[in-house]
Amino acid sequence: MPPARKRTRAYDPAKIRAAVTAQFGNVRRAVATLGPEQLALPTRLAGWTVRDLAAHVTMAVATVGRNLDRDEPSKADLTLLEWPFATASRATDIGDGTRDLAAGNPDLNALFARTEERFAEALATAPGGRLLAARTGAMTLADHLVTRTVELVVHTDDLNAAVPGLDIPYDRQALAAATRLLADALAARAPGGATEVRIPPYAVVQCVEGPRHTRGTPPNVVETDPLTWIRLATGRVTWPEAVAQAKVAASGERADLTALLPLMS
Repeated sequence: MPPARKRTRAYDPAKIRAAVTAQFGNVRRAVATLGPEQLALPTRLAGWTVRDLAAHVTMAVATVGRNLDRDEPSKADLTLLEWPFATASRATDIGDGTRDLAAGNPDLNALFARTEERFAEALATAPGGRLLAARTGAMTLADHLVTRTVELVVHTDDLNAAVPGLDIPYDRQALAAATRLLADALAARAPGGATEVRIPPYAVVQCVEGPRHTRGTPPNVVETDPLTWIRLATGRVTWPEAVAQAKVAASGERADLTALLPLMS
């Protein structure tokens, strides 16, 4: 018998809006402390400096206002769980746009301030059900904001990795939403009930075809922490690297997720 189809996870719109605002504020305050030498440091994104990456964070949030300015599409054509797999095709455009934005805005503090103000204005009157003509596909504002938690958490981690001691904090709701969306995307990519993936305290999903357990401890279990999971899902770390570093515990013959990762690249 095939596994029962699970309902799409629901996210509290008010909490997601607050999470995006809070995480963007965390990054803004941290970037304001960086000097020229730190902004010139390389990042783990090939060819991007810390300045480029910081500018890209504003792009990730500014898409909300830009999309609201566009005509509303007639229908949605991208679900939340499809979004992670739709981002790779835009990598070149995103890279070019990021470098142009960074070069054209030497005052990053001013860029962050404008972006934050425009974001607050855009959300003040826009309902969650408003459809956006996002470049990855038409989706609701509420869903688009969940994707912003992924962008912000991933790039917060990138900035922390690039600048020793920066230690930008993670808003709990933003980290939870990003973890859950990427965990659910894994389950969508590899539907089944043979393997249980645990990412405490935020998510547990079942995936991979094979014998489905009904009680007790599953025969195939993967467990990791939220940031390691997000790094795996976005290609910041490989499965063998995470296992070798004891960042992942995996048991069972169907617990190797190498072939399914990354989800985003």
